[in-house]
Amino acid sequence: MDGKVYLVGAGPGDPGLITVKGRRCLEQAQVVVYDRLLDPSLLESVSDSAERVFVGKERGRQALTQAEINGLLVERAAEGKLVVRLKGGDPFVFGRGGEEALALAQHGIPFEVVPGVTSPVGAAAYAGIPLTHRGIASSFTVVSGSEDPSKPESSVDWRALAHCGGTLVVLMGWSSLQSILQTLIREGMSADTPVALVQWGTWPGQSTVTGDLENIVARGQDAGLEAPVIAVIGKVVDLREQLRWFDRRPLFGKRVLITRSRAQASRLRELLEQLGAEPIELPTIRIEPLEDFAELDGALARLADFRWVFFASSNAVDQVFARLEHHHQDSRALGSVKVGAIGPATAEALLRRGIAADFVPTRPISEVVVQELSSLEWTGVPVLLPGADIGRDALAQGLSGFGARVERVAAYRTVPVTGMAGRAQDALRQGIDIVTFTSSSTVRNLMGLLNGDKGALELCKIACIGPTTEATARELGLRVDMVASQHTVDGLVDTLVEYFGQT
Repeated sequence: MDGKVYLVGAGPGDPGLITVKGRRCLEQAQVVVYDRLLDPSLLESVSDSAERVFVGKERGRQALTQAEINGLLVERAAEGKLVVRLKGGDPFVFGRGGEEALALAQHGIPFEVVPGVTSPVGAAAYAGIPLTHRGIASSFTVVSGSEDPSKPESSVDWRALAHCGGTLVVLMGWSSLQSILQTLIREGMSADTPVALVQWGTWPGQSTVTGDLENIVARGQDAGLEAPVIAVIGKVVDLREQLRWFDRRPLFGKRVLITRSRAQASRLRELLEQLGAEPIELPTIRIEPLEDFAELDGALARLADFRWVFFASSNAVDQVFARLEHHHQDSRALGSVKVGAIGPATAEALLRRGIAADFVPTRPISEVVVQELSSLEWTGVPVLLPGADIGRDALAQGLSGFGARVERVAAYRTVPVTGMAGRAQDALRQGIDIVTFTSSSTVRNLMGLLNGDKGALELCKIACIGPTTEATARELGLRVDMVASQHTVDGLVDTLVEYFGQT
């Protein structure tokens, strides 16, 4: 197989801005050579078998020189491998992608360029600033600010830029911005020309400061801005107050700790990102198949003997159907059984498999479920309860008290995640605004990672998915600030929005 290199632009930060083709290249890559200013989640698309090579550079330090990066791309492709060179922004806009492409061409290595959203466009758009706008600016110019404009032999025509009349965007110029702006004023640009500084554009921690040529550097310094920062110069900046959207989302800038299992975290993470939060994943539990399926398989083989099956979670649904499929069965195996779903998420999981639950409680709490089922006749009724290996027994006890013949079987294991203590402490040290708990086990396991130090969570708001989780948190000495009224991931997020909309 002949090797090939794809020079892929990852966009300015938001991992959702990578192109469809760029993500497909990552999925197929055998080698990924990547930069520093990239969202780590992009690498989740890469095969576990692929080689990952970090070549990030920052001021005063770099993993590999540009010549070494060029050589690495040539070497891996010459070995017959599909190589992705993943670069922030666009490979051909101040990304030195042209140099890498030339090196590949000189060695006869096939390559393709996959453009990306460049930071001047992406960061400005996320700050609510259109680089062009009818009647204000019909052109924009992007310039590198990494050289000192006061040099006798500057390669940038700052005089022409001062009179171009469109929007000027300065990249990589934070350290020399004061000198650049003074040069523009000296060359004839009005001192009251609007300027916006956008730090970490399109990232959850994006920060935008506005001013004019004379005061913007001082304002940026007062706001604590540090590289990477782009400067947008021109009258289009005045549109920001009307057009800003990214930093007006209800959870913008909130760092939210997700403690549920990685397999379950995607929906919560997606909702938080849509609302402007920065999700920090710290899975404290892991859902795993049983080590021995004999008991579960035995119960499923006797499904026709039961009158009711109650699923306590979507995990139970997933694992039961996995075993049914293993034995070449499907939803028809439940055809003669009434089905209960403890909560809307569980009901949805069943519905995806063609089963409309016969019973869904108004609130997915065992005590409420028992109360709502109390009006039915249970004497001698055989009931199957597949659930977690460490699940609560309240429903089983309640139905047994009504006279039902309850068989509770483990359908999956809930396993604490090990080796995460340091990561938990680091996350809290860096600052967490909200800790979310979606089950009692997530509470216990996080406290275990923190060696019971509840003081580590004193500066965080604590949000629980329901009263059972809340009770566990309070038993462990935690202050609970909010509890979802709808005990689902969507309900938890709605509660966060409502809470912070009032503060």
